[in-house]
Amino acid sequence: MNSPIVQTISECFIKPRYPSQEEPNHPPIHLTSWDLAMLSIHYIQKGLLFNKPAPTNDQENPVKSLIENLKESLSLTLVHFYPLAGRLATQKQENPHSYSVYIDCNNSPGAKFIYATVDLTIADILSPVDVPLVVQSFFDHDRAVNHDGHTMSLLSIQVTELVDGIFIGCSVNHMVVDGTSYWHFLDILSNTFRAQEKSSDISRAPILTRWFPDGCGPIIDLPFTHHEQFINRFRAPPLRERIFHLSSQSVAKLKAKANSECNTTKISSFQAVSALIWRCVTRARGLPRDQVTNCRMAANNRGRIVPPLPSEYFGNSMQTVSGKASAGELLKHGFGWAAWQVHEAVAGHSDAAVREWVGKWMEDPLIYNIEQFYDPFSVMMGSSPRFGMYGNEFGMGKAVAIRSGYGNKFDGKVTSYPGFEGGGSIDLEVCLSPEAMSRIEADEEFMGAVCG
Repeated sequence: MNSPIVQTISECFIKPRYPSQEEPNHPPIHLTSWDLAMLSIHYIQKGLLFNKPAPTNDQENPVKSLIENLKESLSLTLVHFYPLAGRLATQKQENPHSYSVYIDCNNSPGAKFIYATVDLTIADILSPVDVPLVVQSFFDHDRAVNHDGHTMSLLSIQVTELVDGIFIGCSVNHMVVDGTSYWHFLDILSNTFRAQEKSSDISRAPILTRWFPDGCGPIIDLPFTHHEQFINRFRAPPLRERIFHLSSQSVAKLKAKANSECNTTKISSFQAVSALIWRCVTRARGLPRDQVTNCRMAANNRGRIVPPLPSEYFGNSMQTVSGKASAGELLKHGFGWAAWQVHEAVAGHSDAAVREWVGKWMEDPLIYNIEQFYDPFSVMMGSSPRFGMYGNEFGMGKAVAIRSGYGNKFDGKVTSYPGFEGGGSIDLEVCLSPEAMSRIEADEEFMGAVCG
């Protein structure tokens, strides 16, 4: 039976309520190596599922009120986060050669806002073993890559009304934000929504000035003449996508086991969880013993460079670090050994390592494409259970679940969220080939942890 179709009821564009500076126009925001490397990656697509608010005596249609309040709150929040209301622009010339991409904060209709409906219940979304494909329709900019931000909005918020629920899905250009910036914006939007008196005053203003190493920037010249030279529109193979839950007790056990086996206290909870995924997915794939496999993790550079960047730094400040081993090594050694390889990869990501990567990138700019992270032998750990995702309530109480769209998914992509009950629990959104997913569902080591 086919899923009901998500129907768009209305859409519009939202601009900042008023300029945040005296100048009538904002200067262009020039992008860093971390931003520009994302030109061919998908938009970030994350969303929150809520119980539908009940009508009150003086409120016949609470959803209509919710939407109007959200539009107003977005307009006020964009006063500070005004790059999200802009568009990308490219400046190029032939002689002398020049090709640079930046955020034009002025020549844009604004951020996009969509109201849609679907004849489904919360149970229809959460009860199936696999995440239903219809969830991908809860997000705008489906399959768009970041370069499309030249003609598409950099931010799109879609409110989808279910029979008994509300899904707020945000699609944000990954050249403009990383996960830290994404959840910073959503936190401020939620706080503005819940404020009794609407105001553009916020507690944590974004720092919009981009970071460039000494002697570099702010305009970075890319070695291209046309975007077709670096755009790759990745299409994922058939996947199963499933949410696995690890209780706080299970996470604590994994951390204790990893540290005990290595006679250390340095291995973190998330490093232990990542090692579990790495080992079990490798075993489920039945890889040859000499096949090299990686456990890749997204690492936040803010606290690693010297001097550190504040958490409010708005933009991309992340790179990928990798634990590496042959399949035979990974499965021959104990769980703690795998966790130590992950720990060593994270620990080695220092100020010197960050600056070395940036320096090499400036000499030979690399535009990521998803196929670089997708191979049939590795796993990629994305997002972070440290993000305060469930703190964004929008006047509806705590969300009942977090889900994501199509963007940046492939065989071996694992996205981590905080568990609903908090306390260090973790939800893992695992994407695998149907064959590997069936095997990992029968893996004693893995299912013993996620069921514990």
